[in-house]
Amino acid sequence: MEHEVYVPFPVRTVRQALTEPERVARCVPGVQLDADAAPHRPEGRLRLRIGSSTITYRGSLTVGEPADGGPGDDGTAELTVEAKGTESVGDGAVALTLTVRLSPATEPGPGTTLACAGTVHSDGRLAEATDRSVETAGRRLLDRFAENLADDLRQHPVTEGPARTGVFDAEVPPPALDPLSDEDAIEEADLADAGDAAEEPGFGYEDELDEVAPAEAAHARRTMIGRSAEEVDHAPPRGRYAPVPAPEPNATSLTLRWAAPAAAVVLASAVVVGRVLRRRNR
Repeated sequence: MEHEVYVPFPVRTVRQALTEPERVARCVPGVQLDADAAPHRPEGRLRLRIGSSTITYRGSLTVGEPADGGPGDDGTAELTVEAKGTESVGDGAVALTLTVRLSPATEPGPGTTLACAGTVHSDGRLAEATDRSVETAGRRLLDRFAENLADDLRQHPVTEGPARTGVFDAEVPPPALDPLSDEDAIEEADLADAGDAAEEPGFGYEDELDEVAPAEAAHARRTMIGRSAEEVDHAPPRGRYAPVPAPEPNATSLTLRWAAPAAAVVLASAVVVGRVLRRRNR
């Protein structure tokens, strides 16, 4: 059996609704669901009218979907609905496999067309009915199902799932080592060190120039020629990177201070040796 029905909602919305077995089951006309049934496998009773007779089945319904899990590039999607039941009165049974293909529709308005194709295997009272009666009952059941689904979507809109994000759509975090940020951090650290050095006594250029001799001050001025303003403004480095201090002006006097006693000792020794030699000659 093949039949088409119309639902005035987009394909994505209808497809999302049809993936909810409980919603599908309660939209089937003549169904009375059990209160304690599982949402993914609803169970209950179905009263089906065939010609002038009514058959009551007790069974369950499941909904499957293709592996891709979403509408294709052309906006279509496909679902499979399976239902099984047994007669409440009698030994008859029925099994239905229904393939539903969803596609965009423009008539009678924007919406979705459900192209249904199914097979029914039955015995008991349903097998005794004519093919025409079974086909008519099936078409009437699908038409009323589409109407009930539209009403149910108006009263209970579907909850859209989270949008899928591809590998190339994911947000890339900023690099942990940003060259620009490193340069800014180094520059800020240099400025902070320069401020600390200016505040500490003995590390400013003014204090050093006051202590050194005029010749060393001239040497310091000559070494600053050609340096950038940033290098001149910064405080001199400290620690193991500190420059070797210039020789102190009193280094010569310190050397003479030690040389004079030594010369006196040598002279005294020479006098003593001379006197000893003179005594021996006599």
